[in-house]
Amino acid sequence: MKPILITLTYIVIALSPTRFFSQTQAMKKNTVKETSPVLLIHGGAGTILKKNMSPEKEKAYRAALSEVLQKGYDTLEKGGTALDAVEIVIRMMEDSPLFNAGKGSVFTSDGKNEMDAAVMNGADLKAGSVAGVHTIKNPISAARAVMEKSQHVMMIGSGAEKFAQQQKLEIVDTAYFFDQNRWDQLQKIKKSEKQQLDHSGDTTGMLLPHKDSKFGTVGAVALDKYGNLAAGTSTGGMTNKKYGRVGDAPIIGAGTYANNNSCAVSATGHGEYFIRYTVAHDIAALVEYKGLNVKQAAEEVVMKKLLKAGGEGGVIVLDAKGNFAMPFNTEGMYRGYMLRGKTPQVMIYKDEVKP
Repeated sequence: MKPILITLTYIVIALSPTRFFSQTQAMKKNTVKETSPVLLIHGGAGTILKKNMSPEKEKAYRAALSEVLQKGYDTLEKGGTALDAVEIVIRMMEDSPLFNAGKGSVFTSDGKNEMDAAVMNGADLKAGSVAGVHTIKNPISAARAVMEKSQHVMMIGSGAEKFAQQQKLEIVDTAYFFDQNRWDQLQKIKKSEKQQLDHSGDTTGMLLPHKDSKFGTVGAVALDKYGNLAAGTSTGGMTNKKYGRVGDAPIIGAGTYANNNSCAVSATGHGEYFIRYTVAHDIAALVEYKGLNVKQAAEEVVMKKLLKAGGEGGVIVLDAKGNFAMPFNTEGMYRGYMLRGKTPQVMIYKDEVKP
């Protein structure tokens, strides 16, 4: 009788393949353990000292970062993807004048706001970025559109703006980005014709080889319930920058990178160094090929390689197991993280406890 039973089993499977395979897939799905989401953000690194920060402004930064973390983490807990969370939190920071991205972007030498952004999906290594845009309200959303709605990775200038408009993204008048404080920074720095990397701690307002500068960029890395990573970065660039300069933020492998097999990285710092040393990918490569953990890899690049070269800044790094690091070689970095069952953890200064 055994051969008959086996034959009947094959017949049942052959007659109902869809039902059989759907049930099998359902069983597999039910046996997969859900990943506990993790979210990290940054809002720029540099010389950020308490003596240069009013209590009111510090409170505003901490409140903004906490709100961003909570919103992003809620997205992850509700089943949103890592990409969804990264886009949402960066959009929030782009909408805030506190950060050098979107609404809070600094001015170029010719008095314009020129923005860059990038996003990358760790599951399939798809990526998108935009650079040198002036009228896209949320450049991070444009970067995601390039990734998902085009055959390209990077679009720049008017072409990127035309594409964003075709994708029904919000286009605004350039007046939307005007901020009096940012404008005053430009006027002050133009007197010396120096470049300044956002909220300088230097009372002269000049860039004196990096030491008294804040590197204005926002970024996020996330791990979702499905075990996938994503990274995103957005920036308004450098105050008084000239001739279409593009930094590391929109360059995949320099300021932004994500790979489930290694880690997700978003950087903030002196972009020329991050480009030349392909900082984001270098960290990921040390994890994937050399077997370093994210803390070891990030510190090897940020605290050793970059410092030796004279480059300043920081990174947020996260792997698919939820391990993370947030090293920086400056006096401070606006940063924070959130884990399941915990409240948002926000830090600014160098002496605050780091995980």
